[in-house]
Amino acid sequence: MTQTGGTGGPKILVLWSCEKPPPPSGKWPQTTVPLTIIQGRGKLSDRFFPYAAIQTDAVLSLDEHTSLSTSEVDFAFVVWRSFPERIVGFPSRSHFWDPEQRRWGYTSKWTNELSIVLTAAAFYHRYYHSLFTEYLPAGLRELVDGLAACEDILMNVLVAAVTKLPPIKVTQRKQDKETVPQQVKGTAGVAGGRRFSQQQDCLNQLVDWFGYMPLVSSQLRLDPVLFKDQVSVLRKKYPRLEKP
Repeated sequence: MTQTGGTGGPKILVLWSCEKPPPPSGKWPQTTVPLTIIQGRGKLSDRFFPYAAIQTDAVLSLDEHTSLSTSEVDFAFVVWRSFPERIVGFPSRSHFWDPEQRRWGYTSKWTNELSIVLTAAAFYHRYYHSLFTEYLPAGLRELVDGLAACEDILMNVLVAAVTKLPPIKVTQRKQDKETVPQQVKGTAGVAGGRRFSQQQDCLNQLVDWFGYMPLVSSQLRLDPVLFKDQVSVLRKKYPRLEKP
């Protein structure tokens, strides 16, 4: 979790939720901005707690497996500054109504629509941390803590319920995949299927809690000017966005 913009200076916050203690300060990489380690409680909802150390308006939320170039971060931040009320990020998902199952479905397939941007790599306003912790019923946070990858969905549902607007996806990153903890060989597919089933259950339980489907679908993706255009990279402001 990194921060930029707003009243405070930029800093890096690491939410440590491992059973083992964090490494001593001398073992962490050298950074040009302050690095703060926050000891988590081992709950998935910890990532959206309004920690006092978060002093900037913009929060860049990153999972431990996420890798972004500086160009990607810079462009996403520029977009977020124009839409600070929305979630702006990279990996996206969508929801749909399944008439046969008579329930909502959740998919990571590449389609022409999206309604969720995963907080594994996304900007959003720190205000949503307060809403997540202080506005939502405790039962919803308990639901998040009991299901895999439900916190992403709940944050998107919360923002959509407040704004009535969809999130914004920036650039195209086909290498983005939702990762699951490393499994014994032959069981990864089973774990992935279980995770997907829990995400479906999470979405439908959230709809039951809210009484309607808050998510809003969008066909918009924002790219830099001249993105993927056949011109010299010297004319492009974010040339590294096009590297595989």
